[in-house]
This record gives sequence, C-alpha cells and structure tokens, in this order.
Amino acid sequence: MTSEPTPTTEHKNSVRPDLTPNTRTKTTVENKAFDAFARRILRAYARRVSSGDIEALAMLAGLQEDLDYAIANAVCGLRDFGYSWTDVAARLGVAKQTAHERWTVKKATPRRATRTPDVLDHDTLFDSEENLND
Repeated sequence: MTSEPTPTTEHKNSVRPDLTPNTRTKTTVENKAFDAFARRILRAYARRVSSGDIEALAMLAGLQEDLDYAIANAVCGLRDFGYSWTDVAARLGVAKQTAHERWTVKKATPRRATRTPDVLDHDTLFDSEENLND
C-alpha cells in the first residue's frame, strides 16, 4: 500500500538557469490579432465545407447561433462593467433603442445546442440548468 505524498508549500525549482535561460516573454493577444485569428478559422472551415464536406454544412450554419450567443454575453458583460447602451450601440453600429431591445436580458440563453456534447461541453453552452427550458 503506497501512501499519498504530502503537499508542501515550498517547491524547489529544478530548472538550471545556465542551461535553460528564461528568454520567453509573455505576449498579450490584442483584440485585432484575436479577431483576425477567429476570422481565419471561419474562412478555413468554410473552405473545408466547400471542398465537399456537406455533412459539416449544418454545423457551419449553426455557428451563427453561437456567435449571437457570444455577442449577447459580451453585451451583458459590458453592461455589467458599466458601459451604457449608447456605448454598446455605437460599437455595433445600431441605434441605442435597437441595442436595448435586442440584448436587454440579463443572461443570454441559447435556443438549442448546436454541437454534440463530445465537441462542446454542456456547461459552456448553458449557464444553469433552468436555462435549458425555453
């Protein structure tokens, strides 16, 4: 019977600085770079479908719902952070009233899951169990 190792608060650094210098710097992903990355992924997915993967067409179209859900969560977060409806509407290129009417709910709730559970975890789609019943 083996015993469990006892956790310690101190861990000795086993990296030898003379052999492994810390030359890695943390890079911050800027919004423009992240946006370009997401757009490249979508374009690559579209190319894959257009090259004959008809079974993936419905999943590609389902990304629209996921995008709407992501925008709704972003708007709710920005509102909670203190941004006004005027600020949000200006960034989205819509009228203040339009933004308020479209995203006035506290939490975004998707109508249905667009991916199978093995592709996307259930908890990432739904905030709580009560959101499952529309």
